[in-house]
Amino acid sequence: MPTRNTPWPDGTPCWIDLSSTDPTAARDFYGQLFGWDWSVGEEATGFYSNASLGGERVAGSNGIPVTDGPPTWTTYLAAGDADAIVDSAVRHNGNLLAPPMDVMEFGRMAMLEDAHHGAIGIWQAGTHIGTQRVNEPGCLVWTEYMAREYDEAKEFFAAIFSYTYRELGDDDFQYSMIEVDGSTVGGLGVLSPEMPAGVTPHFRIYFAVDNCDEAAQQVVQLGGAVLRPPQDMPYGRHADVADPQGAAFSIITPPSGQ
Repeated sequence: MPTRNTPWPDGTPCWIDLSSTDPTAARDFYGQLFGWDWSVGEEATGFYSNASLGGERVAGSNGIPVTDGPPTWTTYLAAGDADAIVDSAVRHNGNLLAPPMDVMEFGRMAMLEDAHHGAIGIWQAGTHIGTQRVNEPGCLVWTEYMAREYDEAKEFFAAIFSYTYRELGDDDFQYSMIEVDGSTVGGLGVLSPEMPAGVTPHFRIYFAVDNCDEAAQQVVQLGGAVLRPPQDMPYGRHADVADPQGAAFSIITPPSGQ
């Protein structure tokens, strides 16, 4: 059972949270789909909710007005010094959406976007290190940043987090594994040219499931939608889906034995 109780290395995707127009319905959906238990914070936290599996945190959720939609998942990258990361990002043509701020004793957060309006969360751990359980059914198993300007995105993240990359693609397919101190922490690829112009760069998140086809069917039964049906790829069988409020994510069953 892959678990963690110390802060994640800088640049590692360390937390994900959902901004939903119906947080109560969202908690019910993900609770049934992944077996998550939810704890809803007090008013001082904006009723921010933490999801747990086996007593360990796996994701968060907050409510947003319908006018602030669409609902979406946000990925946060670990930072030992959030202020320094923000300063570096701005120097490298990033934009500041929300300056670093203390979140009670839990940590310090900021929101950035790259030059092409791709949103990036920053999390400096306090008592809340972020995700405590990963890489098993019901948990985050992969994140990848999908950009329109591939080389530019690579340069941006390398400048602020010292990422190195291991290229997997070719002339027809650009994709890299992101590495931090020699460990793979995620991927970086190119958005399909078929994507509407209004789709900005973003982190795509994958949750592990025991059976991708059955999980996709359950998504629909719970009121969600299948955006791309289950299909095989070298790293498992996966599908793109959305919850009933429209927040998109992916599910994947890794190959047998992995």
